[in-house]
Amino acid sequence: MGSLICLDTTLTGNRYLSILSIVHSDGLGQFQQDNATPHASRAATKLLQEHSYDFRHYHWPLKSPDMNIIEDIRDVLLHAVEKRSPPPHTPMDLLTALQNSLCEFSPRYPQTPVESMPRRFASRLHALGDPTRY
Repeated sequence: MGSLICLDTTLTGNRYLSILSIVHSDGLGQFQQDNATPHASRAATKLLQEHSYDFRHYHWPLKSPDMNIIEDIRDVLLHAVEKRSPPPHTPMDLLTALQNSLCEFSPRYPQTPVESMPRRFASRLHALGDPTRY
């Protein structure tokens, strides 16, 4: 799983480009996004097209949380943080709790939501593209 990046400001298209240039500077790995407004900006789209050979980029349905494993990982991560005692009280406490919880994930954990994708696609097709229970 990739690194956790904390922003203390609103994510804009330009900030997103800066993050992409840092995170993917080695040209390795895989990349998935959820098509939020900054992700779909003209500049970000252009960069992703220009560097399509540098890393694997998964194209995802627009604003489709039921088809996005990032949402599953986020939910599990947030539940892990909510169970911590004492709970985080400051933004720095929250970041530390998130990072610690992420480190506690089994290296195999991301494979679980990935393996559910055939069922998700089948559900989505059955629902004729409408949202599903995932």
